Amino acid sequence: MKRKVLSVLLASAMVVSLAACGGEEASTSTTSGEGSSSESSATSTEAAGTEAAEEGSGYVLETLNMVVNGTLTATVDAGQAEFEAQWEEAVGEAIGHPIDLQIQQLDHSGYVDAVGRLFAGGDYPDVIVMSADMFKQYAPTGLLWDMAEAYDNADFQSHMILPAINENLKDSEGHLYGFAPTYGNGCVTYVKKAWLDAVGIDASTIKTYDDYYNMLLAFHNGDPDGNGVTGDTYGVVAAGFMGNEAPWINYLPEFWQDAYPALVQDENGVWYDGFQTEETKAALLRLRQAYVDGAIDPETLTASTKIAREKWFSNDQTGSAGVFTYWAGSWYQTLTDNLIKNEVDSELVQLAPIAEVGAYLNREAPVWCIIDDGDGDDSREQAIFDAFIETMMDGDTVQTLWTYGAEDVHWSTKAESFTTNPGTENEKVYEYADGEFHLKQSPNDPNSVWKKNHLDPALVVCSLDNGFADQSDLASEGNKFFTENCVDAPASPASETYTNESGTIYDAKLAAITSVVVEGGDVEAAMQTYVDTVGSIIDQCLTELNAAE
Repeated sequence: MKRKVLSVLLASAMVVSLAACGGEEASTSTTSGEGSSSESSATSTEAAGTEAAEEGSGYVLETLNMVVNGTLTATVDAGQAEFEAQWEEAVGEAIGHPIDLQIQQLDHSGYVDAVGRLFAGGDYPDVIVMSADMFKQYAPTGLLWDMAEAYDNADFQSHMILPAINENLKDSEGHLYGFAPTYGNGCVTYVKKAWLDAVGIDASTIKTYDDYYNMLLAFHNGDPDGNGVTGDTYGVVAAGFMGNEAPWINYLPEFWQDAYPALVQDENGVWYDGFQTEETKAALLRLRQAYVDGAIDPETLTASTKIAREKWFSNDQTGSAGVFTYWAGSWYQTLTDNLIKNEVDSELVQLAPIAEVGAYLNREAPVWCIIDDGDGDDSREQAIFDAFIETMMDGDTVQTLWTYGAEDVHWSTKAESFTTNPGTENEKVYEYADGEFHLKQSPNDPNSVWKKNHLDPALVVCSLDNGFADQSDLASEGNKFFTENCVDAPASPASETYTNESGTIYDAKLAAITSVVVEGGDVEAAMQTYVDTVGSIIDQCLTELNAAE
C-alpha cells in the first residue's frame, strides 16, 4: 500500500481517541460471526470480491469487514446477529448480489489502542469508525480512501438535510477521507433532583463555579442518599480528570472552564499548546482541591465511562455521586431508565452552563472511513462505499437498521403489549396497535425499552423518510437543551508528528495531571516535567501545524 506516514503503522497506541463515546456507547469487546477477525486489507480483498464477468459491472464485493466501537448498541448480546442478517438481506438486494457483513466490535474505552494494534499488524478492515481526533490524525497517512467524488454523486444527496457537516470535512484540496452520518453532539451536566432536595439546594441557583462547588461539597459532607451516614458520597464522578478524546474537557467542564488542554488555535489561527497555559494550571489546582475535599470521586482517575455510569446509577448509592456530566439527548432518557431499573429516584436536572463555562461543547462529528488498498484502482473502494455508506443513508430500510436496529428484535410495527419492571412502583405497560411503529424491550434487558442503534435520529444528516420515529420526550428535551446551550469545540490538529506522537503527548499530560491532582505535587514542577518530556515534540507539531496554515 502507498502510505504517506508509514510510522503510524508501527505504533500500537499512537493516537488518542473516541469517545464514546455518544456518542455513546456499549462497553463490550466482541466479534460477530465466525471469521470476523481483522483480516488484512489485501487478504480481505481477495476473499471479498472478484472482477465481475460482465463488462461494466465493476467490482463484486462479497464480504465487508467492519471495525466499530461501542457506538453500535446492537452488540452480540443485544441483537447483533439479527441486525447483521437483516443488513445483509437488505444491502444484498440493493446491490444485486449476496454480501457477508463481518463485524469486529472493539471495547469502547480502549478503542484507540486496539485500532493502533490492528493497523500495526497490518490488519486493515474495509470500513472503520473514527472519532474526529482519530480521523484528523489518520487522514494524512494515505490509509484512507478519498471518497469525495463518491460522496458528491451519492443518491442520498437528494435527502441531505445537514450538508455542511461533511462539506466541512473536506480538506483544502477537496479530498474527503471520512463520512459523518450525524453531527457530533456533546455532554451536559446532570444532577440528581433527590440529592438537591436532600441538601436544600435549588438547581436554578447554581450559576457560578462557587455555586457549583458548594453543591458538590454539600453532596459529600451531607447525607444526600439518606442512609444516615455523612461523607460516604461524592459530588461528581467522571471518566478521567481529562477525557481520552477531543473535546477532552467535556466530562468535567466546570473545572476546566476556559482551559483547553490540547493543541489549539488562537483567534488569529495560530496553533499553540493549550496544556502549557495559566488556564490549565488553574484547572489542575481546582481539580486538586476537589480531590482533597471529597467533592470529586477519587475513582475518577481510572474510571472508564462504563464504570463511572454504573457507579452513578447504582442501586447502592453509597459511594455514588450527585453530579454526572455525560452525553445529551438520548442519554438523558438512558440515564433516567437505569436509575428507574435500579430503583433509585430517577428525576434529573440538566444544569445550565455556569458563568465560567458559558456553553457546553459540541464535538466534531465521528466519521466512517474506507481503507484504501493503494493499488490505484478505486473499484473496490467504490463498491464498499455503495454497499456501506450509500445504503446507510437510504432513507428507508437500511437507515432504519442503523437508526433503530433489527425489525421485530429492536422495533416492530406489529400489535403487541409488554410490561417493564413488573411488580414494582416503576411498573409500566406498553400497548401498540398493528401498524404502529414502536421500540421493543431491549434484547438484553427486558426492564428497559430499546432506544437506538448506531445513528441518533435527532442528529442524522439525511432524513429518514419512511415515517418511523420514536424519540422520548426526555430525549427530545435533552437535544433541545443541548443545542440551546452549546458552541462548537475547537478543531483538532493534524500533522505528521502529532499523528505519530499524540500517544506520548497524552501520556505526559496524564502524568502531570496525576502528579498535581492525586499526589498533590507542585503544578509548576509538574508542568516543567511535561515540557522536559514532550516539549520538543510539541514544538515540532506546532511548527508543522503553523506552516500548513
